[in-house]
Amino acid sequence: MSDMHTLYAAFAAKIAAALAALEKEAQLPAGISHAAVSVEPPRDPSHGDLATNAAMVLAKQAATNPRALAEKIVEKLSADPAIESADIAGPGFINLRLADESWREELRAIAALGADYGRSTLGTGRTVNIEYVSANPTGPMHMGHCRGAVVGDALAALLEFAGHDVVREYYVNDAGAQVDVLAESVYLRYSEALGVAIGEIPPGLYPGEYLKPIGQALAGEYGDKYLEAPASEWRGLFRKRAVAEMMALIRADLALLGIHHDVFSSEAELQAAGKPDQAEAWLRQHDLVYDGVLEAPKGKTLEDWEPVELPLFRSTRFGDDQDRPIRKSDGSWTYFGADLAYHMQKAGAADELIDIWGADHAGTVKRIKAAVAALSQGQGKPIPFDVKLVQMVQLLRGGEPVKMSKRSGNFVTIADMVEEVGKDVVRFTMLTRKPEAQMDFDFAKVVEASKDNPVFYVQYAHARIRSTLRKAEAEGLAPSPANVERLGPDELALVKLAAQFPRTVEAAAQAREPHRIAFFLYDLAAAFHAYWNMGNDDSGKRIILAHDPELTGARLFLGQQIGQVIRNGLALLGVEAVEEL
Repeated sequence: MSDMHTLYAAFAAKIAAALAALEKEAQLPAGISHAAVSVEPPRDPSHGDLATNAAMVLAKQAATNPRALAEKIVEKLSADPAIESADIAGPGFINLRLADESWREELRAIAALGADYGRSTLGTGRTVNIEYVSANPTGPMHMGHCRGAVVGDALAALLEFAGHDVVREYYVNDAGAQVDVLAESVYLRYSEALGVAIGEIPPGLYPGEYLKPIGQALAGEYGDKYLEAPASEWRGLFRKRAVAEMMALIRADLALLGIHHDVFSSEAELQAAGKPDQAEAWLRQHDLVYDGVLEAPKGKTLEDWEPVELPLFRSTRFGDDQDRPIRKSDGSWTYFGADLAYHMQKAGAADELIDIWGADHAGTVKRIKAAVAALSQGQGKPIPFDVKLVQMVQLLRGGEPVKMSKRSGNFVTIADMVEEVGKDVVRFTMLTRKPEAQMDFDFAKVVEASKDNPVFYVQYAHARIRSTLRKAEAEGLAPSPANVERLGPDELALVKLAAQFPRTVEAAAQAREPHRIAFFLYDLAAAFHAYWNMGNDDSGKRIILAHDPELTGARLFLGQQIGQVIRNGLALLGVEAVEEL
């Protein structure tokens, strides 16, 4: 459970105390497990503020019926002045209505905890490795990478806030055929820098102009040394330099989004260090790899398919539909074989692994999950492993598909996007849908000043609060908790919503779903705007009342804490809260 400072944790403790008292009186058997007891808001807010299933989940162990047990629990809870009423619903749920003082207390807790309000100890002692982005090092970051980058980064911040140690990792695919193509593309730009007319870029090579500076740098450094040389002499050098330059470009692009990784793991280095060979030896030792022949692919006749004996990983043991080769017939590693060794390396240093992949990788999920399950057995501890698939984003401008960028050849870069609408708009918008849902990103809509634009709506609520505080200060009025008992039902309804933040953080962290924070912020902003608008229709509902500084101080204090919760939520999304709009 999270910090005892939060309302839900405090009431969970009250319920635990009531159960302990019943045990002491021998109304409940001693030592029964309370693990399944929950405290949460009831589905229907009209039923009360909190609901607990304590009687439902403990009745069987207590050899009594749930309603009878609920009556005993209610009797204990009703004696608490923080609880206005405790009622039994249906077969034995207990609904609690809290005294107004409980909500005022929560408002003071938000003020006391400030930027730490909502922080949790849920993941204490657990290290989670989150691998995200991991784009091929062949060019600048484009829109296809953006959503996964933001989802991974927000998930990392969320899990840290919920108490986990988080390792943010980027896997550099610098060992495949695509980096040889990159080296050839750079060689072409090197030739061009030395005055060779290269004409149209041949199909299959990378056409982007972003490779020109690397070609020029190599020409400046080596002159025409490699101009007539065979590829075997320059390929290794050009490949290494090109990958290093591309990674510098990628890091700079990610920094525009406020994204920084802790670890960059190179596939080439992994292979050079013999990690896949070690993985294969370990898997053979544990009878998880054997030499066998794959079945003919569906639809192929024997004439155009040749059976070859390959080292196969027993992924069918772990729920995959066929065993998978870890090497190709020429002895080189399959993508899966290299990936397996990489996950083995990560699993050695973490309690849990999360990969954020593009939806086009859906077919690989089963086999890599099988591999991690096998490694878990070998480590002697289960290593939870989750793959989050992120759908592509369709770029629009006023409803029309966007024309592509010139700089990169055929796509819109992250740098283009951030330059046009800003980091905060990009990040927040990417978190307004579940990652597995299709998404449209319309350049015109994401900057619209309207209720339909979540990023504007949430930022506007924060800016409104800040401008009200500045206006009050100019009039010699200040927020104060001294008279919070004067806050009425409209204000306390806002506190009730803000008080959901610590629970939302824990639920989002447990589900690994950072978009839940964006949804919560939208609801909180909407409630604040509705509260604000009441003052337009009834001057007595305004926040600043010159004739009543005490009520003004209490309402300003409320606004200040709602602003704090919005800031805390935005910080998890990597979005700065604006002071004015």
